[in-house]
Order: sequence, then C-alpha cells, then structure tokens
Amino acid sequence: MSEENQAAENQPVFAIQKIYVKDVSVESPNAPQAFLEQLQPEFNIQFRNEARGFDNGFYEVSLTVTAQAKVEDRTVFLIETTQAGLFQIEHVPAEEMDPLLGIGAPSILFPYLRETVSDLTTRAGFPPLLLQPINFEAIYLQQRAQQAAQQQTGAAETTH
Repeated sequence: MSEENQAAENQPVFAIQKIYVKDVSVESPNAPQAFLEQLQPEFNIQFRNEARGFDNGFYEVSLTVTAQAKVEDRTVFLIETTQAGLFQIEHVPAEEMDPLLGIGAPSILFPYLRETVSDLTTRAGFPPLLLQPINFEAIYLQQRAQQAAQQQTGAAETTH
C-alpha cells in the first residue's frame, strides 16, 4: 500500500448516518380548560445530552428536552422528546472525541429538536414553542471546568 493510500485511509471521518426522533411524549392534562385561559404560562425547559459508542466507529448522540408550561400550579402542557443521531466517527484523536460528541453532534441535532418541539406544541393546540439557540461549546467548557474543580477538591480532601 502506498503512503498516499494509507494517509487517505487514516483521514478523520465524521459522517451523519441517520437523524431520528427516538422518543416523544406530549401531555396536556388540563385541556380543554387550558385553551380557555388567557394567562401567560411560565416555562421550565431542561436539556440533556448523551452519547454512547457502538462497534465499527458508530456513535449515537441524543439530545433530550423537557418543556413544561404552567399557569399557577396547573400544567398547561408537558413535552419531552429525544432527537438522536447515528454518527460514524473514525480516525479522530482521542482528545477530540469528547468535544465532537459534546459540541459538534449536539449542534447538528439541535435544529431538528427545535423543529420537533415547535411542531408538537402546535399539534397539541398551543402556539409554537421556539427553543432559543444553545451554545453547546460554552456548556461543554463549563462542565469541564466543574469537573476539574471537583477533582481538585477531591484531591485536596484526600491529602488532609
């Protein structure tokens, strides 16, 4: 095998194989009364990102959102959906895998998740809920800083 062919074979690969909705749940426990109320609901929106590896360089990355709208103590709607992607990742240095799975892949999935949430709220009879853009890089860096601080705290506690 020539050096040129071997260099081509070892090129980093990051390919989207499939993007799909993995899970979806919509609840509107106070319908139809919720449609008659004129009060503006309060929103609680939470995100979770997960990644897991499979054989042959395949990784599933999933982005889950839980969106709850409440008026006083009553739930107007509760939507939880997981948008996932199957990615093929090969010949990527180990130190670049975490950012790729924590920043790159979620950034690709987010527009699909946003569209799914908007569509689900509309289909449930409510105005579309438009998720605000997320800076996955800032979240990733914040999580890494927290982990480093916890490790330092843990190391300091064991030396005393």
